[in-house]
Amino acid sequence: MVDITEISTVVAGVGVLVGVVYYILDMRNQAKLRQTDLVMRLYDKFSGTEFQDAWHKVRTSDVKKHSDIFDYPKELFSAMNQVCLLFEGVGILLMRGITDPGMVEDLFGGTIVRAWESVKAGVVTARQQLNDPEVYYYFEYLYNEMKKRQQAGVKSG
Repeated sequence: MVDITEISTVVAGVGVLVGVVYYILDMRNQAKLRQTDLVMRLYDKFSGTEFQDAWHKVRTSDVKKHSDIFDYPKELFSAMNQVCLLFEGVGILLMRGITDPGMVEDLFGGTIVRAWESVKAGVVTARQQLNDPEVYYYFEYLYNEMKKRQQAGVKSG
């Protein structure tokens, strides 16, 4: 026959197991919420007037006509850096697995591809003139990942 001590031991064990499972699930949920919050804060910057003005300057300028990064008009140079730095940050998050490529694609869409293609000539020139092949490395990584998704026809959801 089973006595009360054995039942209470089993109940206590089950209680600990349920508590551990709940804690693990809660931790995973909290990590996902932090990731989502981080990406949404970046998206808030992306959709803000300041970034959109910079993106408009980059989009409507001919970066290729400047053979020296130091010849860029100050406003264009600043706008390019603003665009590149935002996507550099997103690229770092993606490379480190902190964010999901599907979420990045859903939020920023083709803008990443268009932005890289708009600034690529300037970035290549900067890399050569500064003798630093890693200038906006993570932005280029982000671009390559988004292109792969586009070519594969991958959509999140």
